Amino acid sequence: MKDYGPHELRNIGLVSHQSIGKTTLAEGMLFSTGIATRMGSVDDGTTTSDYRSDEIERKISISAALMTFEWQKCKFNVLDLPGYPDFIGEVHSSARVINQAVVLLNAAAGVEVGTDVVWEIMEKHKIPRILFVNRMDKEQANFAKVVQEAQNAYGHGVVAAQLPVSEGEPFNSIIDLLTLKKFSFSTDKSGGFKIEEVPEDLMAKAQEMRNVFIEKIAESDDAILEKYFEVGELDEQEITQGLRTGIRNGSIFPVLCGSAVKNMGTHSLMDFLAEYGPSPRDLSPIKAKDAGGNEIEVEVDESTPFSGIVFKTLSEMHVGELSLINVVSGQIKSGDEVYNSMKKSYEKIGQIYELNGKNRKEKGILKAGDIGALVKLRDTHTGNTLTDKKRMVVYDPIEFPEPVVQVAVTPRSKGDEDKISSGLHTLHETDPSFIVEVNPELRQTVLSGQGEIHLTVIIQRLKERYGVEVDQKKPKIPYRETITAKADEKYRHKKQTGGAGQFAEVWMRIEPLPRGSGFEFESQVVGGAISGPFIPSIEKGVRQLLEEGAVAGYRIVDVKAIVYDGKEHPVDSKDIAFQIAGREVFKMCVQSAKPILLEPIYDIEVKCPEENMGDIMGDLNSRRGRILGMDSQGRFQVIKAKIPLAELHGYASTLRSLTQGRATYTRKFSHYDPLPKEVETKVIAEAQAEKEAAH
Repeated sequence: MKDYGPHELRNIGLVSHQSIGKTTLAEGMLFSTGIATRMGSVDDGTTTSDYRSDEIERKISISAALMTFEWQKCKFNVLDLPGYPDFIGEVHSSARVINQAVVLLNAAAGVEVGTDVVWEIMEKHKIPRILFVNRMDKEQANFAKVVQEAQNAYGHGVVAAQLPVSEGEPFNSIIDLLTLKKFSFSTDKSGGFKIEEVPEDLMAKAQEMRNVFIEKIAESDDAILEKYFEVGELDEQEITQGLRTGIRNGSIFPVLCGSAVKNMGTHSLMDFLAEYGPSPRDLSPIKAKDAGGNEIEVEVDESTPFSGIVFKTLSEMHVGELSLINVVSGQIKSGDEVYNSMKKSYEKIGQIYELNGKNRKEKGILKAGDIGALVKLRDTHTGNTLTDKKRMVVYDPIEFPEPVVQVAVTPRSKGDEDKISSGLHTLHETDPSFIVEVNPELRQTVLSGQGEIHLTVIIQRLKERYGVEVDQKKPKIPYRETITAKADEKYRHKKQTGGAGQFAEVWMRIEPLPRGSGFEFESQVVGGAISGPFIPSIEKGVRQLLEEGAVAGYRIVDVKAIVYDGKEHPVDSKDIAFQIAGREVFKMCVQSAKPILLEPIYDIEVKCPEENMGDIMGDLNSRRGRILGMDSQGRFQVIKAKIPLAELHGYASTLRSLTQGRATYTRKFSHYDPLPKEVETKVIAEAQAEKEAAH
């Protein structure tokens, strides 16, 4: 492959709602450019980008896959990104390095919930977008309706760049609105087309749509708009300049169409991306920070010092870990020593690869704007910045979405704890959108991810790659204990065994604090009833019980404990005696102060089609949820609610089945609320039964 400068690169992400044909479109691109000798199929498990066993088995993309090819004097780096909400973390990380997104829409279903999700991610990163209406050969395909829906959802920057001649089963040609020519596609999946004249019966409609498109192009540049008002037309150079500017600044989202499975429209899409899509140079400079934390801008230029961001870690059989990197500035070659500005460590660069799915081709150098894979870096992880030590650069770390699903895991075989821990750690490196937490309070290892399938895949990979199996359990809920009244108690600890004894007497009162205050300890002892050095011993005993609980074994919160009197013995009083007395008197106080349990409450937002609202709200009510309100977002409704964490277990699956996968939700911790009495009684009984079983 020849050497390409930043202006000749096209870094593209394929994004959409689930199962719209991104992987098939990528396959068509590879076949059309000669990288693949035949078009693979998702159903047959023969595609280049979905090559892992779990992707082949489930027939969905799970990880971002990089494809590299040449087209129209440009080098394309295409990332095929998962559409399933469980793997949305892959879209978040890749959004940091792509320069344009091709957003696929279903010709029959139009804008869907997943379309909105990826659109918002692209919007956040200010990534230029081109829309591609796929499945034009399917029954009920309706290009005009889909364009209208997209305009309603994303504004009037959405504009048709093509017009299908026919829709549904007979689909085989489109009219290009810029050239006003008909492209008739080959039926042999080669991707080719022949150029013909526009049929007379479609010329008026095509001309009308072209005028709308040209007007939108003119609006992207003041000088071009002025010319358009004067003359009423633009020349080819002005169209090219205006369209490039409009796509780059996000004022134009052109809509193209085709059928990925028949490889129709793939060539015209790639031609369009090569001609009008932005290069890394066009979107330069990139914001970063210097060694002192000051904001700087880095030009995408191969003559400047090297810097780049690692946006994905792959774990490949027989190779080990590969770090996918986007070189922002300068260049990197095998043998270089570079600096990881986040880990404050040096890395020696080994082999550098270009990737097409699992197929690798060695490449000695990566230059500004390009994307490639580095082999076996010692201490570099997803989101890290690599930089030349002469000019330290730090790019913002990648932000991943909050997990929405949790499961507790225990080893199936004794002695597997270390294997599980190291396996999960490595899997987290390749997929930071799931989190592993060893919770000492609940004595559980908890996996948190983006959905049930996400966690199932993680556990499956743990078994396949590290040979360990785990049992899954519902995670315990981190309830809290608190008090609702004041209490006053005294406790004497006296222990006499042969030799030195133990003695301590502590008088204590406690009172509730406002929710969220935590814990306060105060001594009001006067007259030396308890010596100063023993007061911290009492507090230590109290804090032990804070962690262990006095009612059901949960942490105690929002309490103030005041030691106000007591007694000591000149010989038998010691640190341990006052720890025990402090702990026991505090326990008595809590049990006398009308204790209650608190439960964690989460804010959730459910995004769904309007027709599913009734079912979703009914389900939320049945889960003790409190509906806060609703907002409209395009064709979708957003339901906001507060719901106890205990009621969210299994919610992702329920939501999927209630809406046939057309809804998504996010969640975030809000606060703690008192547990209803009937639920509290049950939780306390379960805690006591578990305690007895342990003994």
